[in-house]
Amino acid sequence: MFSEIAPRYDLLNRLLSFGADLRWRKRAVALALEKGPRRILDLATGTGDLALMLKRRAPEAEVVGVDFARPMLEIARKKAEALGLRVAFQEGDALALPFPHAHFDAITIAFGFRNFADYPKALAELRRVLAPGGRLVILEFPPPPRRAFGLVYRLYFGRVLPLVGGLVSGSFGAYRYLPESVEAFPSPEALKALMEAAGFRVRYELLTFGVAAIHVGDG
Repeated sequence: MFSEIAPRYDLLNRLLSFGADLRWRKRAVALALEKGPRRILDLATGTGDLALMLKRRAPEAEVVGVDFARPMLEIARKKAEALGLRVAFQEGDALALPFPHAHFDAITIAFGFRNFADYPKALAELRRVLAPGGRLVILEFPPPPRRAFGLVYRLYFGRVLPLVGGLVSGSFGAYRYLPESVEAFPSPEALKALMEAAGFRVRYELLTFGVAAIHVGDG
């Protein structure tokens, strides 16, 4: 599914979020770099947007982007080459990362965590490869907010987004999956609890009226 939508992925991210995803990513990058990490893992990197932002902001750091969809990674490598940025993009499984213990000072995940098959197992694996005192930053879509704004958002997210995404990408299934996966995702408080159970000290902030959320977990 992710391989199918790779060619139109960046366009649809900008279009369907009205450009807000760039602001959300910039905030995630700022939080990830607060401690001056030397080695950074961008997991579920997709076409590499966040990994490339990290490298631009911290050119001295080693940045690695990992994803399981090869077509996404091929686009990420082309973008890095065009920008003249050295980022290592490689295939990998979030539940069995090919890195030694305590290898990274910071780990970022933008809109990929909800796709992992086992959240506690993924968090344990992230804790394993994160160095003591390191930081995990998860940018994700929580379940839609309630009240009036939530009703409008649910209408857009459940009806308009799947239609537009399907027409542009050619994969209606992928953009039907998106709102379904968001509705099933833990609330911000529930995700905080999961991260704390994995050994992180956690805080989070809601963005754009709760459309997105950033969780920061310090090891």
